Amino acid sequence: MLIDGGLSFRGEHPGADARALEVAGYDGAWSDETGHDPLLIAAVAATTTTTLQLGTGIVVAFARSPMITATMANDVQLLSKGRLLLGLGSQIKPHIEKRYSMPWSHPAPRMREYVLAMRAIWSTWNEGTAMNFRGEFYRHTLMSPFFNPGPNPYGAPQVYLAAVGGLMTEVAGEVADGLLIHPFSTERYIREVTLPALGRGLAKSGREFRDFPLSFSGLIATGNTGEELADAVKRVRGQIAFYGSTPAYRPVLELHGWGELQSELNALSKTGEWEKMGELIDDDVLNAFSVVAAPSDVGAVVRERLNDVISRFSIYAPYALSDDARQAIVAGLRS
Repeated sequence: MLIDGGLSFRGEHPGADARALEVAGYDGAWSDETGHDPLLIAAVAATTTTTLQLGTGIVVAFARSPMITATMANDVQLLSKGRLLLGLGSQIKPHIEKRYSMPWSHPAPRMREYVLAMRAIWSTWNEGTAMNFRGEFYRHTLMSPFFNPGPNPYGAPQVYLAAVGGLMTEVAGEVADGLLIHPFSTERYIREVTLPALGRGLAKSGREFRDFPLSFSGLIATGNTGEELADAVKRVRGQIAFYGSTPAYRPVLELHGWGELQSELNALSKTGEWEKMGELIDDDVLNAFSVVAAPSDVGAVVRERLNDVISRFSIYAPYALSDDARQAIVAGLRS
């Protein structure tokens, strides 16, 4: 199992943070799109590292045209000498339409076409094929030499897709190079919903599970003291509640018989009662969606649950996690 860290502008500097992760022995680092551009963060990180894989978890695909994403990803792939893992996600309809002012329609078919469009663009640059992509959602039929960056010596970046629902997961298995399992996933959901859907997609592309990496950013509630653990648990409950309020993620809760919880959380979210939302996450829900354990025990629990499934793991701690606690978790994951 590969161990990844996180990158953002919230730290000292994304380049310095990336270098620190590389020195500490991490295999990769993921940047997200929550206030800053993840590809920009990855580009800065590429200048301070030499071996660390740089992933975007995620770039909001439908906020950009395939040409824009293909161009930026190609640049980061060149800067990093082939270390980019381009993670894409659809986001949800209200954000695409109200935050980005972009069109929304049939996310799974649209994402499938988005990835294929990018691959057609990269093929034009790297192999010299004609630019003639004509789909239902995207059309790319012009590539003048003036705008063609030419072949990338490191090839096209790997594409990972973030997915929760079965249809998007199937698309990932069909056209992507890897899957980003959403943090709002339980072991049961991964085994009973995610893996079968992924298998259907892989069958379409003639691949098998061993050919396809799965990356999971797992929620962790831990601390070196009782006070630290209590604070971590409270914040993880709040994060689970935030995700659980999203209608698109209701099927995860319904699998466990917790469907009505989603309705309650959604209603509270509309009135801004975030504190009360976290209080609705009982211990059963908490332990299904996260690992609650001492730092030295977290790694063993993660491996017991998902070692036979995931290829990469990164710690998702929505609170200040001390360096020694993080080191203990990583040591346990590598055991």
